[in-house]
Amino acid sequence: MKDQLSNYYLDKDEPVKSCLMALREIILAQGSEIENTLKYGMPFFTYKGKMFCYLWIHKQHNLPYIGFVEGNRLKHPDLLKEKRARMKVLLINPEEDLPIKKIKLLLKEALELYKSGKIKIKTK
Repeated sequence: MKDQLSNYYLDKDEPVKSCLMALREIILAQGSEIENTLKYGMPFFTYKGKMFCYLWIHKQHNLPYIGFVEGNRLKHPDLLKEKRARMKVLLINPEEDLPIKKIKLLLKEALELYKSGKIKIKTK
């Protein structure tokens, strides 16, 4: 499974590969409780075992994006809902500098939903 996860990133062409790998590092740096796993053939990030966000390539725009599982609870003008009921995505242009401040702000807001208890996490 770890090889499949690594291959997801490594199989991409530049600059998408570097973009996705940088996004992975930014997401993982948000806390030790965040883990990267392969789910549905894509890199998913969980917080204390609960699905939190994921990385994917937008089919129409052909751009990488961060998908926020509880995106419908986030309010930001750059988040796209499209036809999704629950999730929203943040498109990232791999040809430009990453909007790190915006990414960290959205990750922090999304994580707060879990930490505050608005999104229930199963406890053992």
